[in-house]
Amino acid sequence: MGCITTYLPNNMGSKTQILFTAVILLGQAAMAQDLTQTIRGKVLDAQSKSPVIGANVVLLGSDPLKGSVTDIDGNFRIEEVKVGRHNLKITFIGYEDLVIPELLVGAGKEVVLDIDLTESLITMEELVIEAEQEKGKPLNEMATVSALSFSVEETSRYAATFDDPARAALSFAGVRGGGDDVLNEIVIRGNSPRGLLWRIEGIEVPNPNHFAEDGASGGGISMLSSSVLSNSDFFTGAFPAEYGNALSGVFDIKLRKGNNEKREYAAQAGLLGVAFAAEGPLGSDSKGSYLANYRYSTLALFDNIGIKILDESEEIVFQDLSFKVHLPTEKMGSFSIWGLGGASEDILKPIIENGEFNNEQFYTRLGVGGISNIFFLNKNTYLESQISYSAHQSEYEYDSLGVKTFETENFINTALRGSVLLNKKFNARHTLRTGVVFSHLGYDLHSEYFSFRQQRLITELDQEGSSQFMRSYAQWNFRPSETVTLNSGLHYTRFFLNGRESLEPRFGAKWAFTPSQSISAGIGVHSRLETLSLYLAQEEVGDGTFVQPNKNLDITKARHYVIGYENQLKSDLRFKAEVYYQDLYDVPIRPASATNPWERTFSSLNEFSGFTTDTLVANGTGTNYGIELTLEKFFTKGYYFMVTGSLFESKYVAADGIERDTRFNGNFVNNIIAGKEFKVGRNGNNLIAINTRMIWAGNNRVVPIDLEMSRQRGGTYYDFDNSFSERLQDYWRLDFGISYRKNKGKHSSIVALNVQNVTGRYNVSEHFYSRRADEIRFEEQLGLFPNLSYRIEF
Repeated sequence: MGCITTYLPNNMGSKTQILFTAVILLGQAAMAQDLTQTIRGKVLDAQSKSPVIGANVVLLGSDPLKGSVTDIDGNFRIEEVKVGRHNLKITFIGYEDLVIPELLVGAGKEVVLDIDLTESLITMEELVIEAEQEKGKPLNEMATVSALSFSVEETSRYAATFDDPARAALSFAGVRGGGDDVLNEIVIRGNSPRGLLWRIEGIEVPNPNHFAEDGASGGGISMLSSSVLSNSDFFTGAFPAEYGNALSGVFDIKLRKGNNEKREYAAQAGLLGVAFAAEGPLGSDSKGSYLANYRYSTLALFDNIGIKILDESEEIVFQDLSFKVHLPTEKMGSFSIWGLGGASEDILKPIIENGEFNNEQFYTRLGVGGISNIFFLNKNTYLESQISYSAHQSEYEYDSLGVKTFETENFINTALRGSVLLNKKFNARHTLRTGVVFSHLGYDLHSEYFSFRQQRLITELDQEGSSQFMRSYAQWNFRPSETVTLNSGLHYTRFFLNGRESLEPRFGAKWAFTPSQSISAGIGVHSRLETLSLYLAQEEVGDGTFVQPNKNLDITKARHYVIGYENQLKSDLRFKAEVYYQDLYDVPIRPASATNPWERTFSSLNEFSGFTTDTLVANGTGTNYGIELTLEKFFTKGYYFMVTGSLFESKYVAADGIERDTRFNGNFVNNIIAGKEFKVGRNGNNLIAINTRMIWAGNNRVVPIDLEMSRQRGGTYYDFDNSFSERLQDYWRLDFGISYRKNKGKHSSIVALNVQNVTGRYNVSEHFYSRRADEIRFEEQLGLFPNLSYRIEF
């Protein structure tokens, strides 16, 4: 510190001079002090989830060396850690050492970690194993291939993800958008977005996105906030045996526990809305905690800055609430109460069409909540029990201001689910996990449309009732050596509405044949139900009665085969490759008796949502195969990058017996993401981050338009004899993000600008015949889409 000269009036006494000088010196010293925060958490055995007592947790590079030893509950605590990034090392005799790199510590919130250590098969006298935490390694120990974990920081770091897990997944190999930038639907390995399963806290939930149609897996934006998310898993094929009712992929979302020692808050405001989060202990003597986040948004804010994403007469509003309460007990295990709710509305204000005032409205509402309990029968055995309830409503209305109804849909689906999981670790080599999930599915489904030919409303669906769906599984994790891991299992599904069932074997293996290289493989049978509205759709017959042509439809199934190779080129640089083949069968198509070209080429593999009243049979097939390459430089030394490339084919066979490209057969996906972080400010306490992402992918396929027939008929005429033989113009998009994190006192503030499609390129999503222009034109996707936000954590 340089010399400080202080000038005081001559009439001040010596005591006053001393006091005044001391105040200034203390102020200067305080300004020069490093900002600090606390790192704490719990260390658990990866297989049994029991606490690891006496583990050493050390902050690498600290001077003097800072560290802690876990107590009887596996807890550790390191105080007065400088804000910034740090490497944390965890060691314990008989376990593989672990290093967590580049841990971000901010002034506004404590860093609370749940850390899993893997028991070593080799004693410490024979070998000391020290490995950096495997980037992207799935949290589920039963997964060996086509699986990765993603952190909350990654979801927030990648450019233009808007803290949405599905939008973040677009950065991974083999994953692309569903064909509409407004939506967050994802296509995995050429499969329909409908094949994706969502789980929260270990149990299946309805699609947790705003503006989600019945049977769809995506929507406008996720209801899940980064404020409540923990590290989660994402699967793209050959899932472990505990995952059922999924064909293409699985999002296994975890909610974090709130801080059980101090109250912390976060507030955020931006063009996508405002949000507020709170967490803290339930009481002064309680080890329990709460965590909650609320968000409200209206996209009308974009109109005010000249960004047109809505029609002039359109109004979009959405809001959501998520929470988790954690309640540990002395004798009854640990309880969690969690929930997620959201409401969204898309209203087209009255417009004049054909001399009439027409009004169009779309509403979605979701509520899901659960109570779970983890109870340890002994050190190596735990029982996880859970009960959840969900309700999802999708409501659509198109009318002439209540005078005439043109089309209405009101689908309400409910589910009461109960699950029990038993996990037993016999020793370091063997772990067994088995469980059962029972779902009571309720439905209240209504759909009708106005027939201009008959001049009356036609009822497509009017059903209310319930059915049941049961799944059970068993899986075994076997480690015959330090370098070989085998996962085998069996999954069983039964749908009580029509008695259909599926028995699904699963197997995965991984062999690390050198310290830096490994090969892996996975095979398995997987299945997924259609929506209840499809099974219960009704068709009016000649005598005025109704039949349900799809009630006995079988469950769609797929066989997955995957082989992978991984090479850790450096400690922070990894190359990964996977080849896969998927054989789909029992796919809903139209009957062989169908004569219309549209009917003879129809397959559910080409659909985005799940409702139709057409008669279907489960005789269709499909195949997906391809190769995926990833080169990833982990976030170290202030920067990261990831380059992915995928080549694939996606085919289907419908009633006409001809193999065709599916709608989602874009043939290739390429991604480049990169980012750099700079330390700024006094002592490098603040951070500037710049991130970018480039997506270049083959677009969706479309049914060709017969131009001459369109001219003759005065409207779009599709050539269904050549369904999906044309591919739309390649999809290309560049995203950009920049953020500034300022740590000051006991709070952190983050200003961020994320721009999706920074070049403003208009990718296309569909084509049609324009009678006025007498040519084929294209519907355009969203152009430049910015989100400026400010967040404060304290």
